[in-house]
Formats: sequence, structure tokens, C-alpha cells
Amino acid sequence: MSLPLFDTPALPPHTLDDGAVLLRGWAAAQEDAWVAAVRSVAAQAAFRTMVRPGGAALSVAMTNCGDWGWVSDAQRYSYSSTDPRTGLPWPAMPAFMFEQAVAAAQAAGYGGYAPDACLMNRYQPGARLTLHRDEDEMDWHAPIVSVSLGLPCTFLWGGLTRQSPVRRVPLMHGDVLVWGGATRMAYHGVNPLKDGRHHLLGAERWNLTFRMAKRYYDSGAAPAAAH
Repeated sequence: MSLPLFDTPALPPHTLDDGAVLLRGWAAAQEDAWVAAVRSVAAQAAFRTMVRPGGAALSVAMTNCGDWGWVSDAQRYSYSSTDPRTGLPWPAMPAFMFEQAVAAAQAAGYGGYAPDACLMNRYQPGARLTLHRDEDEMDWHAPIVSVSLGLPCTFLWGGLTRQSPVRRVPLMHGDVLVWGGATRMAYHGVNPLKDGRHHLLGAERWNLTFRMAKRYYDSGAAPAAAH
């Protein structure tokens, strides 16, 4: 599959679910800046394949930037302030990425957002992410901001239980999905990535998920209990 040179332009926000807003093409206009920012992080903390509890390897390659990084090993999922591969702090979150994540949250109706972690996933054809929910953050009031770059994927959007019906949502280069509120704990995943070529990333999809891992959400609401 060969993809067109130009992706879908930014469209008005679309409500995917209660608390979940899809910003179609929102990041595409500044694609070069996004790619440069990710590459600057990966030059300091390379993408790597982690294992899940139990020892099975994840199919996506990961790295992080910010004050905290999401990590996985044979025992547990957790956040760490240091890269377990080097023992050094994770690279600082590039100012461009921080500002764009805050702006995307604002566009989706979430003010006061200040992410302190960005998990970067690199998908290659065949890679997938099984249904899960993002539950390792300290404050579940804060939304997740998810940026898609490169090859398109089929995103799986479920409900608050594993048994909830699952919707299949196509995500293209530059799409940003923000979810919080009533669906902050929704199950979600990614179908196996199909082969193709993207004009910037070749046969890859990058997904950046911004989180408030340890920082409380400045929304005017009382912070959730730590988990």
C-alpha cells in the first residue's frame, strides 16, 4: 500500500464518546517538527522492546521522555524516573511536544493539562496492542492525549469493562485522540498494523501518548486518590 503525499487536513473536533474527542489531522500541519522531536528523544533513549509481566515480549518498541517513563518487565508495569537500560533520567520532554499536547487537550475541552510523561510506541507491520486501560497514573482525572504519526491503524475503542462492545476507529497520520472524564478508563487497543509506506516514516507508525503520571490535574476538581 502506498500512501498519498498529503494527509487529511485538520477538521473540527469530533466527539467519539463521552469525554473522548478526536481531532482529525490536528498534528499534520507540523509533521516535520513532530518527527524531529521524536528523533531527538530516540537519539538519547533508543526505542526498545519491553516484556510484559510473565515474560512475553510486547510487539511494539517503546521509549519515553519527560519526568517519568512507563516501563514494563516480567514482574509489573510501572513508571520510573530513570531509563532502566542506562540508569539515566529519561530525556526531557521537548518544549514543542509539551506545548502541542497542552493545546490539543485544550482543543478537546480539557484545560489545566500539564503532562509529565510521554510514552512513545513504534509500530511496524504486524505489531499490535491488546485491549487495556491506562491505569498506572496517579490521578485519573487527567486525560490522555494520543498523537498518531506515520502509517494508518485501526484503533480499538471499548468501554469500561473488557466485555464492552468494541468500535473500530481508523486513525491517520496527524490525528490526535484525547480522552478523559467518563471514559478515562475505557479499554482500548490497536489491531495488527498493515504493511505500507508513509512519506515520512516509511513502514512505521509512531504513537505518542501524553500523560500526567505523577502530577495532579489542575482542573479545579479535587484530585483522585493515588493508585
